[in-house]
Amino acid sequence: LAEAGLDALALNAGPSLVYLTGMHFHLMERPVIGLFTPDKTPVLVMAQLEIGKTHNLGYDLEVCTYGEDPSMWSRAFAEGVQKAGLSGGEIGIEYNQCRVLEESMLQTVLPEATFANAEDTVAALRMYKDAAELAAMRKAAEIAEAALEATKPLIKVGVTERQIASELVGQLLRHGSDPDLPFFPIVSGGPENSANPHAVPTDRALQAGDLLVIDYGANYEGYLSDITRTFAIGEISAELQKIYETVKQANAAGRAKVAPGVAAGEVDAAARAVIDAAGYGEYFFHRTGHGLGMEGHEPPYIRGDNQRVLQPGMTFTVEPGIYITGLGGVRIEDDVAVAADGCDTLTTLPRELETLG
Repeated sequence: LAEAGLDALALNAGPSLVYLTGMHFHLMERPVIGLFTPDKTPVLVMAQLEIGKTHNLGYDLEVCTYGEDPSMWSRAFAEGVQKAGLSGGEIGIEYNQCRVLEESMLQTVLPEATFANAEDTVAALRMYKDAAELAAMRKAAEIAEAALEATKPLIKVGVTERQIASELVGQLLRHGSDPDLPFFPIVSGGPENSANPHAVPTDRALQAGDLLVIDYGANYEGYLSDITRTFAIGEISAELQKIYETVKQANAAGRAKVAPGVAAGEVDAAARAVIDAAGYGEYFFHRTGHGLGMEGHEPPYIRGDNQRVLQPGMTFTVEPGIYITGLGGVRIEDDVAVAADGCDTLTTLPRELETLG
């Protein structure tokens, strides 16, 4: 906070509040705010019905609660800022997470305060995973991989994207994923759907000659995996095979570039160079990866203009792709951690083209 020039940090329900307190709150109609200052005990403003979450925390916490009457929210917020020793100053919030609800309550009780984006300040903590966090992410990858292996026998000509996605969700839960999945699986097949990077599963049935892209992840103790594999449904064309091999090589080149001291943009450039050299550069139109941890997308972002220097403990995806509408799309995505001596790939599923159906 001192380095960022902030008098306090205000976090509503979300991953960063979990990170700093260990407590989980739903983002719902009842406001929640945690107030962190350099020289005071942390303060939590919350609904009375959730007071049980504050028992046996193992650290000091000031708690201000309110009941079911929304007119009492402002009183609890006023009590909270008083206990935090705040009368104004510069308050840090996360622009991507803080709602108008919580910010407006703070503005009401702190009319002299100004609000600044503290995302970089919080990211500087969360971006570096310790051994326990890395172990949880590795376990999330193991769960996801086992779930896909258990789903693969279902995948064949005539089965729909939606049927595959629903089976995969069930297998994720059966294999130990927490129910709050990173996102609903992307299952997209054929010349049109597989070429849409963020397709939604439909009732389209798989056909011989399709490519099938499956992008999904698991949650283990609040830490996520995010994996994509692309399969052939029966025999595919020579050009689709070439596209697949190109993406596989780009994935390998990106992961090979990962090391301490390397800029994030250099990883993107390494993967992109392979696809450019094969003549498919215009069909790779997203960044090579994104940070991964308690959120599916968080810093660091692996894009060409990002000069952030990679350091041990950073975790992110490497996921190059080629997407040609009317022909098909391929993406191969792995989760990696920056290790002291290079790249630690957390995901282990084969990257050779596998034919199903």
